[in-house]
Amino acid sequence: MNLSELTDKVLAGYDVTREEALELADYEDIDALCDAADAIREALVGRKVDSCSIVNARSGLCGEDCRWCAQATRHHTGCKTYNTIELSEVMKAARENEKAGIQRFSLVTSGKRVNDHDMPAFLSIYKHLARETNLYLCASMGLISEEQLCSLRDAGVKRYHCNLETSSSFFPRLCTTHTTEEKKETIRAAKRAGLKVCSGGIIGMGETMADRIDLALELRELDVDSVPINILNPIPGTPLENQPLISEEEVIRTVAVFRFLLPAKTLRFAGGRARLSKESTARILRGGMNGALMGDMLTSIGNQVAEDKKLFAECGLEH
Repeated sequence: MNLSELTDKVLAGYDVTREEALELADYEDIDALCDAADAIREALVGRKVDSCSIVNARSGLCGEDCRWCAQATRHHTGCKTYNTIELSEVMKAARENEKAGIQRFSLVTSGKRVNDHDMPAFLSIYKHLARETNLYLCASMGLISEEQLCSLRDAGVKRYHCNLETSSSFFPRLCTTHTTEEKKETIRAAKRAGLKVCSGGIIGMGETMADRIDLALELRELDVDSVPINILNPIPGTPLENQPLISEEEVIRTVAVFRFLLPAKTLRFAGGRARLSKESTARILRGGMNGALMGDMLTSIGNQVAEDKKLFAECGLEH
């Protein structure tokens, strides 16, 4: 493979094929691969880090069987449970995030979907957020209907999050209570409702690099706007609690390949990155990544915002 020629083709609008992506994943010189991915990032999306933060707006109480998740009732993880977060708690977090310069803010709810009975409480929170902050509002509320998505849009939400999690061929090994096609239909409905879409996945759940490439290709076909890349954090009490950790090099390669496949999209550093060394994190930030989920995550603690900003600057990125 001629890496320089492929990079130039991507910059000219070429769509990398599955076969080429598999070759990229095995490219011997990892620094050359990352440098090429970062050249694509620099040219097509610039140096500014697209930052976001999330609040766990409904915790636990989930009847799904996702093998990685701490919030499923069938797993015994000691996860905190509540049905709806208090408005005061949301507003406190939102103001702290806005003060820190974080651009996007999302409520995330556990469960397959938010039902019509519970939705008004969340819509009320979003209306408060829209009135009282300048944050770009996102939502992550499961496999909801197009009508519900329109109600979120009318309440001030601009982007909807629904992770595919992994390739459609590997997903049934991780979850049997809903399907990839249901997720894709939610994404299509969100776009019909006029919302931007954030959708990515978790790496390190036993999938192959080919599965990750297939995930990226499915996201490319859906034309999503933002792609969060999570690294599995094996949680005690879940079926994946003993899943071996993937290597830091594999994470670095995955991000670089995703930049080739999704050249003009936001690739977002998300959950699980706290376990990486500073050196690997910096290589990823200089290897194609241009977004970050900052602050506390759902059921685990994220990197501190000030530390993130310092590292962004050291890597030549802006926030």
